[in-house]
Amino acid sequence: MASVSAQPAALSAEQAKVVLAEVIQAFSAPENAVRMDEARDNACNDMGKMLQFVLPVATQIQQEVIKAYGFSCDGEGVLKFARLVKSYEAQDPEIASLSGKLKALFLPPMTLPPHGPASGGSIAAS
Repeated sequence: MASVSAQPAALSAEQAKVVLAEVIQAFSAPENAVRMDEARDNACNDMGKMLQFVLPVATQIQQEVIKAYGFSCDGEGVLKFARLVKSYEAQDPEIASLSGKLKALFLPPMTLPPHGPASGGSIAAS
């Protein structure tokens, strides 16, 4: 039988902003900052190791905050919260900005390989 735990209350956009801000603030708590620094050091900027070391710590930090808002205290709760935030990003620039800040806390900056005109092709009008 499926779990009968209460579904998280659908957060309004304003509530989502509050929760996002609290999650971001939790990352700057001294004990969490140390945990993230240790995880990043172990990952050595290797994406595979980031998934192995950094993502679980980031997930735990988020879980500690979002459980107070009715989300389950597991990976599924974090995914549900992420989906909810994603649903508001297009409608609310502040949520999009907060979401970007949160992702930047645990995802390394992505550098895209050069392509287009700089990689040998040229754009010519017909």
